[in-house]
Amino acid sequence: MKASQALSAKLTAGLTRGAERVLRNRRLMRMPILLYRARLGFLLGSRFVLVEHTGRKSGLRRQVLLEVFGHPAPGSYIVVSGFGGKAQWFRNVQADPRVRISVGRRTSTPATARLLAGAEADDALHAYAARHPRAWETFKPVIESTLGRPIRDRDTELPLIAFDIDG
Repeated sequence: MKASQALSAKLTAGLTRGAERVLRNRRLMRMPILLYRARLGFLLGSRFVLVEHTGRKSGLRRQVLLEVFGHPAPGSYIVVSGFGGKAQWFRNVQADPRVRISVGRRTSTPATARLLAGAEADDALHAYAARHPRAWETFKPVIESTLGRPIRDRDTELPLIAFDIDG
């Protein structure tokens, strides 16, 4: 029993390190954006959202592809900042919440970013963990590794952003 637990712990640690390396590889993470530029973003379905935002210092348009963490209502998509407040896209949408999103067959739609806090953030986190327990079991240590701290179940400090389609 102990040997299998040790093996499982080693595999989990290896997967976490590997996933963290992939997340830190900018070129690899930006490759799916090419699908959206070729108008093939629908191939990724509604699992990912391409966010066009404005650089807070440069004023230039920027793009980031993020995994949809939750979809609580039509026209609302929740994402998580796996690198916390250090992520450039996160800092940019806090400075200017006006964005354009592409998800599924919906392309370049105006939306507004808002930071989820308190009970709303906790509810979104618990909903994801309940819907995808195995994914959360794998995803949680990766995020904790990139954040450099554990994720709390209540009063989470995990930055969650909702993109709400305008109109």
